[in-house]
Amino acid sequence: MRIFPAIDILNQRCVRLKQGNYNEQTTYGDPVEMAQEWVDEGASFLHLVDLDAAKGDPSENLDVIRQIVDTVSIPVQVGGGVRSLERIEELIEIGVNRVILGTAAVKNPDFVKAAVDQFGEERIVVSVDARDGYVATDGWIETSDIEASQFAKQLESAGVKTIVYTDISKDGMLEGPNFEALSDLNEQSELQIIASGGVSSLSDIQRLSELNLYGAIVGKALYEDRVNLSDIMKEPKTC
Repeated sequence: MRIFPAIDILNQRCVRLKQGNYNEQTTYGDPVEMAQEWVDEGASFLHLVDLDAAKGDPSENLDVIRQIVDTVSIPVQVGGGVRSLERIEELIEIGVNRVILGTAAVKNPDFVKAAVDQFGEERIVVSVDARDGYVATDGWIETSDIEASQFAKQLESAGVKTIVYTDISKDGMLEGPNFEALSDLNEQSELQIIASGGVSSLSDIQRLSELNLYGAIVGKALYEDRVNLSDIMKEPKTC
């Protein structure tokens, strides 16, 4: 199972939010320095979220993302406010390996298909953010009437290969992921599923690995020293 250390960027700083709430944030310093620290501890892939772009400002952190890509020797995936093919191309051109679609993928299924057709299934990831089993949009402010499992099937039909599944109630809470939902989704589809939200311990990582998931994003647990990335990377089924 691939481990993705998370770097959320707001106002060019590395932060963590609680359940996506911009009013409940903790700042952890320079994103480029954090990226290099995770590489030094054994990371093989980084997960970046541009929180300013998610709020409508796609230019605030572009230079920071470029610096991270230029600094580290491992691939980087980036999400947050990706609403056009032009934005996808812009990120890929600065060296981003994979681009994550969010709200735009829910509101415009044709956009997902066009992105996969133009850039390929290896380049496009879709974020499935669930609240009580239904897909949330617009920075998790709104909840749609689309079931997360139904949305995942639609994505698979559109040619999507990889999704990031987040249970919003678990995000930033350090209470463990929604193992049941992740297991069900993994069994019901051929998608590569990256678990996000709630990882709080090495045992959480081990349990996710036992579900045969493609990957897991680890955020607050790393920043709060609940888990050590070097220890995680020593686990037999992680990479």
